Amino acid sequence: MRVAIAGAGSVGRSIAAELSESGHEVLLIDRDSRSIGVDELPRAEWLLADACELASLEDARLDDFDAVVAASGDDKVNLVVSLLAKTEFGVGRVIARINDPRNEWLFTEAWGVDVAVSPPRMMAALVEEAEDGEDPAEALSALSLPETDLLEFTLPQDSPHAGRPLGGLAPALPEGIVLVAMVREGRVHTPDPQTPLRGGDELVFLSSAASVEELGALLESGGTG
Repeated sequence: MRVAIAGAGSVGRSIAAELSESGHEVLLIDRDSRSIGVDELPRAEWLLADACELASLEDARLDDFDAVVAASGDDKVNLVVSLLAKTEFGVGRVIARINDPRNEWLFTEAWGVDVAVSPPRMMAALVEEAEDGEDPAEALSALSLPETDLLEFTLPQDSPHAGRPLGGLAPALPEGIVLVAMVREGRVHTPDPQTPLRGGDELVFLSSAASVEELGALLESGGTG
């Protein structure tokens, strides 16, 4: 799959790293030259350009891509990128990041958005699930999005994955499942492949897979492929 990511900040680079490790072709677009890290993500392509400009997206040949992720830290930018990707280039799947939950009502099909991802709202929902008495250490919990689920799994203290680098999970993840965040001691972290896993870490996945049984088995068994 060819995926273009608008915004090469920590979120965009983390998504690019996961998708690249899974074998997808990734293009990162950012107008800030300081965000360009060819050495950091050697498998990804880079384009120094403003993703809100039609000419930039034409140069990127966006109509050749299967999906676009609007991952910048500016909701206005993400809306413009989503609208252009869908209306001007006919991209089949457009995923947009919502930075301010108050703007959530804008992220609809009218703006070209197929899936809107609001990390603050998702994390709040996961907290509320735990408050309702659900035990995250025993099962995956899912927050439904259009054709997509947010899955959360808490590693038990005696997890066989403890001490292993987070990046070792990526090649073994089932198709259609991407690691998007790690929660440790109440703080949300973007997935750093070098971070050693610990018991109690909460791993958050975005999934379009029909079944998550394979993911559950992977995390419980300690296998990495």
